[in-house]
Amino acid sequence: MSVSSRLLMGMNRWFPLPVHPFNLANNGEMSYTEWQFQKGDQTIQFFLPFHSQEQMFRDKTVLDIGCGGGGKTCYYATYGPKKMIGIDIVPHYSEEGNAFAKEKGLGDVVSFMTADAARMDFADNTFDTIIMNDAMEHVSEPEKTLEECFRVLKPGGHLYINFPPYYHPYGAHLSDAIGIPWVHALFPEQALIDAYKQLVRDLPDGSDRISFRFSTRPDGSETISYINRMTIKRFRRIQQGVTQPVVYQKEIPLRGQLAGLAKLPGLREFFVKMVVCVYQKR
Repeated sequence: MSVSSRLLMGMNRWFPLPVHPFNLANNGEMSYTEWQFQKGDQTIQFFLPFHSQEQMFRDKTVLDIGCGGGGKTCYYATYGPKKMIGIDIVPHYSEEGNAFAKEKGLGDVVSFMTADAARMDFADNTFDTIIMNDAMEHVSEPEKTLEECFRVLKPGGHLYINFPPYYHPYGAHLSDAIGIPWVHALFPEQALIDAYKQLVRDLPDGSDRISFRFSTRPDGSETISYINRMTIKRFRRIQQGVTQPVVYQKEIPLRGQLAGLAKLPGLREFFVKMVVCVYQKR
């Protein structure tokens, strides 16, 4: 293990871990999917200044992209959509989501499938609402994903996007084991990977967490492939190529008292908690 990795692990002892669904599940407190269901309301809050829950979901055909275990999808379904489909690229999530929907009495409304958001097998103009909660920072082809969203979205329909930018304090998405805020801005990528592997190796799901987050490049080096390093700057650049109109957008600071820092060009990436954007298809 490198000097950087050892230093990271030493520092990590001084930082408590944020609450994370993987750890709650390991401790027998709550499943990942149930945690998602309970957090569904927090997701909707980002869009309420623009649309109510009823405007987003009532009697709508809805697509949830990057749904994970499907808990948030099922929460959205409590607002009376006509039909809701959740997709994720991780195969086992569709089975977990369908089981959870039945458990919540939503099996007739909600269904889940394994799919790549950049290559969706849906007809043009299928959905009234598409929601991408905490998904834009994960998709491997964000431009292609947006093109697909507008293809399958009905004219007049809305695409709701929210995501934490890469330099969010926990934007590396390793906070189930590493509690140091902005750790990915302080240490090289390989140090993060080595330390994370060491920290989770003895956990019951340790091997799953590792394979879920990391992959090997053609040259044999490792990378954190679970995220695409979506910064605010990169997202704004991608938006320039989108022909559909933005009807609402906002950058939410980490804390109200940090709102000033979240507006400064040099610090903005580090102090914005959530980028929120709503498109409407012409």
